[in-house]
Amino acid sequence: MYQVFYKKKIILLTDVIDEGKDLILFPIKDVKLKKIIKSLNKKNTNSVHLYHKNKDKLLKYFFKLIPTVIAAGGKITNSKSEVLFIFRNEKWDLPKGKAEKNEQLPQTALREVKEETGIEEVSISKPLDITYHIFRRNGEYKLKVTYWFDMFSDYKGKLFPQLDEGITDVRWIKKGDLEKVKTNSYPNIRLLF
Repeated sequence: MYQVFYKKKIILLTDVIDEGKDLILFPIKDVKLKKIIKSLNKKNTNSVHLYHKNKDKLLKYFFKLIPTVIAAGGKITNSKSEVLFIFRNEKWDLPKGKAEKNEQLPQTALREVKEETGIEEVSISKPLDITYHIFRRNGEYKLKVTYWFDMFSDYKGKLFPQLDEGITDVRWIKKGDLEKVKTNSYPNIRLLF
């Protein structure tokens, strides 16, 4: 099962048919993206389920419906268990960005963290989950597939938000303040905690 986020709503790719009374279910092989988006734009709809009996084919079929953008990013913690967040578009987010041609995903994540936050010293501990979300740019819907990495840094220097990317703040968030910050973040970011 995979969760794809569209705004605050979910497209669930599944190999199980749930018999919920308000369930919107489409066979993934036969559905068009316009129909999915139209269903999700209805006020009373929170999710759409796309079904295929073979769970290994779900992503393959979904990727045929929509152009994809591959990205990578990091969830950076320090020795105080603080997490590094960026503030963009009135939401708290984690640093991430599009992979450049022939760039390995760990290098993308490290580069994006440095560009978006000004942090100089960061290392990857391990891979985290992959998240999926749909966005619209220039009138076209795209799927962002983000590969996340758990990272560590004890960088104590000044943080620099990448203003030309719309980032207005970069901040280490204390463990006790994480819940408040997560309420003003994206659903796919909350999945990483």
